[in-house]
Amino acid sequence: MSEHTKTGTQNAVDVLRKFLPVAVFAILVIISSFLSQNFLTSPNIFNLLRQNSATTIVSLGMLMVILTGGIDLSVGSLAAFSSVLFATLIDTRGNDPVPLGLALAFTLACSLAFGALTGYLVAFQRMAPFVVTLASMTAARGVAYMISHAKTIPIANELVNIFNKRSFQGVPYSVLLALIIFVLVALLLKYTCYGRFIQAIGSNETAVRLSGIRTSYYTMSVYMVSAVMCTFGGIIESRTGVGDARVCQGLELDAIAACVIGGASLSGGKGAAVNTLMGVLILGLIGNIMALMKVAPYPQQVIKGLIIIAAVLLQGRDKKR
Repeated sequence: MSEHTKTGTQNAVDVLRKFLPVAVFAILVIISSFLSQNFLTSPNIFNLLRQNSATTIVSLGMLMVILTGGIDLSVGSLAAFSSVLFATLIDTRGNDPVPLGLALAFTLACSLAFGALTGYLVAFQRMAPFVVTLASMTAARGVAYMISHAKTIPIANELVNIFNKRSFQGVPYSVLLALIIFVLVALLLKYTCYGRFIQAIGSNETAVRLSGIRTSYYTMSVYMVSAVMCTFGGIIESRTGVGDARVCQGLELDAIAACVIGGASLSGGKGAAVNTLMGVLILGLIGNIMALMKVAPYPQQVIKGLIIIAAVLLQGRDKKR
C-alpha cells in the first residue's frame, strides 16, 4: 500500500472517529423508526426534545468543566436547589412574592456562589474536583430540602410555566432555550480565546501557566458557568410546575455520560459541544424507544452503563494509537 493511500485511509478513519457520535445517533434513529411506528411522529419528537432540554443545558456546562480536566458531581443537586429556591421566591401563596426578575437574579447569584466556592477550592486550594463536588452535591441537596421542608412548591407564574407547557411554532420554549445555549457554548469553545484556553488547560496546564496565563481563574470560572447552567436546567426540569428538592437525581451521571459518549476525555483537553449534544440525544433516544416499546426502565440503566463502557474503551484505543 502506497504512502498516499495510507494517508487517505488514516484521514478517513480520523473523520469517522470525529463524527462517530453523529453516526451512532443517525443509526439509532433509523433503527428506532423501524421498531416503533410512533417514533417519528411530531408529538414524540418534541416530547423527546423537551424531556432532554435540561440535560442538554447541564451537560454543556459539564463539558466545560471536563475540558479543564475536572468533574462536577454537584450539578443535579444544584439544579434541585435552584428549582426550590426560585419557586420559593415567587410562591404566590406567600404575602409578598418576589418579582420574577429579582427572583431569577437572586437564584443565579446563589448558584454562582456555590460554583465560585467549588471552583476556588479546586483551582486555588488544589483540592481534588471529585471530593469537592461530592461535598457540594450533598450540601446543595440538603439546603434544597431545608428550604422546601421536603415539600413541593407550586410555580404559578405563567412566564415560568411557558417553558414547560407552551411552544413557539410547535417548538417548545425549553427546546429553544437549550438550542440558544448550545449555539453560544459551541461558538465560545470554537472561536474565543476563553474556549481555547480552557481546552489548553486540560491538555497541559503547566505549559499554559508558564506562558503567562492565570490558569486558576479560568479553572474557577468553568465551575461558575456550570452552576449557571444548573439554574436554568433546574427551572426547566420542574415540568410539573413545582419546585421540588427531589428533582434531577442522577442528572450528574447523565451529564457525564453524555460528554463521554460524545467523545470528551475525562482527563481534559478533548471534547465538542456538537458531540455532547449527540451524547444527550443518544441517551434520550434509548429511553424514548424503550418506553414506546413498553420496556421496563431498569434495562435502560444497564444499556446506559454498557454504552459508557464502550465509549471509554474507544477512547482508550485512540490513546494507544
